[in-house]
Amino acid sequence: MIPTLSADTAEHYPWGEACDGWHLLRDPGLSVLEEHMPPGAMEQRHRHSRARHFFYVLAGEVMLQVDGEQHVLKVGQGLHVTPGSTHQMHNLSDEQARFLVISTPHGKAELTTTAGAPVATAAVVAPGAAPTEAD
Repeated sequence: MIPTLSADTAEHYPWGEACDGWHLLRDPGLSVLEEHMPPGAMEQRHRHSRARHFFYVLAGEVMLQVDGEQHVLKVGQGLHVTPGSTHQMHNLSDEQARFLVISTPHGKAELTTTAGAPVATAAVVAPGAAPTEAD
């Protein structure tokens, strides 16, 4: 029997400053995350060499900066981020943002400076899980 997936039963992981996420689906070829970001929170700017993402807003309003261009996403809106694009999510609203992050393949993020140059590599996997080389 195929299990029903939800944030209530999925593996939880903390990320960023006071942000939460749940692995709804974690497979080397496909990752589906539900993430929550409190008001005013911002993730570190990063990119992925091979992974592509689709961000889809479930609640709140966020600004997703991609290669220096700002995109405001509201409930029911999404944005595709291609491999190699530097991106950063910021919750500009006064309510918690909830969004899905659908990625293929699942892998590592490369942190960047404000100018977009790489500074380090950081795993974006659950604590205790080994990062993959899929990215």
